[in-house]
Amino acid sequence: MALNPQALGKTTPELLYSYRWQDAVLYALGIGATREELDFLYEGRGPKVMPTFAVVPAFAAAEALFAGIGGNLEGVVHGSQRISLHQPFAPAGTVKTIGKVSGLYDLKRMAQAIITTETRNESGTLLAETEWSILYRLDGGFGGSPPPRRGQVRPPERAPDWQFEQAISPEQALLYRLSGDLNPLHADPALGEKVGFGGPILHGLCTYGIVGRAVLHHACGDDPTKLTSLQGQFRNPVYPGDTLIVEGWHEDGKVILRAYTTQKPTDYVFGNAFAQYTK
Repeated sequence: MALNPQALGKTTPELLYSYRWQDAVLYALGIGATREELDFLYEGRGPKVMPTFAVVPAFAAAEALFAGIGGNLEGVVHGSQRISLHQPFAPAGTVKTIGKVSGLYDLKRMAQAIITTETRNESGTLLAETEWSILYRLDGGFGGSPPPRRGQVRPPERAPDWQFEQAISPEQALLYRLSGDLNPLHADPALGEKVGFGGPILHGLCTYGIVGRAVLHHACGDDPTKLTSLQGQFRNPVYPGDTLIVEGWHEDGKVILRAYTTQKPTDYVFGNAFAQYTK
């Protein structure tokens, strides 16, 4: 299917997402939470909900808009992600999400779509906004405009203020996909080989959730009400079995972030990234 430039500006209807505390816990386990983070894993303590859970109610809106954008889905990769958090998610409930194709750009060799969402609780209170940058590696040159220039966020030239290490289990992607992102690229070895990755890769949003856990622990005292935004670019794949290292630098009221794997320490997997939080 060809990319559809007329998809720009399209919005979804209000999409409902109902979840139980078990779904919030499953998401936390999918991004690697351990017994040391029991507040996020045990209903006897809430449970608290990981801030990056904000992407989960947005899955349905993003998928609906992908259908309208078209393009060759075998060439689709996640370019970057942003969440802005306004209120914490309840341990269980029903939320309402509306999505929009806010940008559709021609990079000549590939195309880029920007999808934005807003998620509100049943009373209409805004909980979270998300922005998804999706790259279409096989659909460039459709005659659209280039994307606006955005500034780069680079770590300072000093040692990081903290490091966070996460071993990615061989089953991590299979566990994470149960939260709703069922792209077979993260499960099917034949598809991973076909599209050039050599096998299944970890979801970018799983890496993103692990980065969010690192910020939550080192900057927010594991208090999900303190994280207000997280954004960054996905630069290289993470594979099941890798060990992920997240580094953080506190600068000007935010924390600048970078992540790599010990298997390829010079190939950053997440960068141009920062989080904002309240103290």
